[in-house]
Amino acid sequence: MSDRLKVIGGGLAGSEAAWQAAQRGISVEIYEMRPAVETGAHTTEYLAELVCSNSLGSNIPDRASGLLKEELRSLKSLLIECADRAAVPAGGALAVDRGIFASRVTEIIESHPLIEVIREEVKEIPNGSVIIASGPLTSRSLSDAIKKLIGKENLYFYDAIAPIISIESVNFDIAFRGSRYGRGSQVEGDYINCPLSENQYQSFVKALKSAERIALKDVDRGVDTGVDAGAKEYFEGCLPIEVLACRDEKALAFGPLRPVGLKDPRTGRRPYAVVQLRQDNLLGTLYNLVGFQTNLKVSEQRRVFRMIPGLEDVEFLRFGQMHRNTFIHSPGMLDPTLQLKSRPDLFFAGQITGVEGYAGNIATGLLAGVNAARLMQSLQPVEAPKTTMIGALIHYATNAAPADYQPMKANFGILPPLAIREKMTRRERAANYSKRALRNIIEFATSVDEMMVPGTM
Repeated sequence: MSDRLKVIGGGLAGSEAAWQAAQRGISVEIYEMRPAVETGAHTTEYLAELVCSNSLGSNIPDRASGLLKEELRSLKSLLIECADRAAVPAGGALAVDRGIFASRVTEIIESHPLIEVIREEVKEIPNGSVIIASGPLTSRSLSDAIKKLIGKENLYFYDAIAPIISIESVNFDIAFRGSRYGRGSQVEGDYINCPLSENQYQSFVKALKSAERIALKDVDRGVDTGVDAGAKEYFEGCLPIEVLACRDEKALAFGPLRPVGLKDPRTGRRPYAVVQLRQDNLLGTLYNLVGFQTNLKVSEQRRVFRMIPGLEDVEFLRFGQMHRNTFIHSPGMLDPTLQLKSRPDLFFAGQITGVEGYAGNIATGLLAGVNAARLMQSLQPVEAPKTTMIGALIHYATNAAPADYQPMKANFGILPPLAIREKMTRRERAANYSKRALRNIIEFATSVDEMMVPGTM
């Protein structure tokens, strides 16, 4: 075939989509605007760079995020394979060394004989077979082209990333290693824990609530996003810690600072609250503050976060920041195959569809790549079964009530009810959802694997 698939965006979804299509014999051009055009959030030239957390979420099969990754493994996902190989200790979660993960993906994509990586900004939507996976930091020019095509304003929300600190600057006279309920791959524990007493917690929350924030109009390197400062929209699954603190006095103690499953070895008791640090690189020299997405000014981050016991003299290697995330109004616009209804040879994938979470983005990229390849080879595009987490996520994105549409992460609440009628505990119900989904994904994998070209990752 002379036609080539054009994938716009070299993030998680775009990289997965390009590889899946190429593995099915399709020639692919993948466009990534970095480093010619920066995003304000990325720091490297690698494909599939992780901008926010280094965690892909739970790796336990009876958790929603863990189920999603098991499904992706069944579907031979390149990026989940790379994540597994770049894993760092994180209890029951799959967290990765960012550099190793992204460099591995980049190496595989760039060396694939059917993939050409083109480092330039795409300002207009090309003709022919196209996958738009430009992500939440889509350039202004491409955003305008998408608006023109779909005839609607893009939706948006503001997202934030957490600081990264040096382990050498942590005070281990106070901080201690441990994993909740003893889970984890390391004997001492996979996390570093900074315990807070009730008084310390209250002082910290008070400081957070009064700390000075960066104005949203300054996000994206000072570009005015057109959002009224009094009408800020945040993604509920990734709230800045200072916003969460303002909602309720104990919101942090029952949220990212919950102390359950941990004991302070100095006292033998559970602390009132605890700040956890998660390993961010394979060497174990960098750690991120779990749940500490923030929009505080840099000077305020230094002042407030050093109030945390054990972090009094902490060295910040990356400060938290906020950026604008763009996504289209997928319900009514996209089919469950991820094709644009008004133009079937154009697919959308990744966070721009409104699917949230790293694994969710990978999943949409996988399905878009498979379906673009099928369409180019005159085969019918496929829908993932709604009883699988992949299928349920995409079904939500393409069928949610338009008035209430918000980005969605993997969760069991979007799956169809079980046929089992007897009473079950929450964990038993989750286990049964997972068993059903994994049975169905194996059947689905058989149909999408029929075009796969033999090869290694």
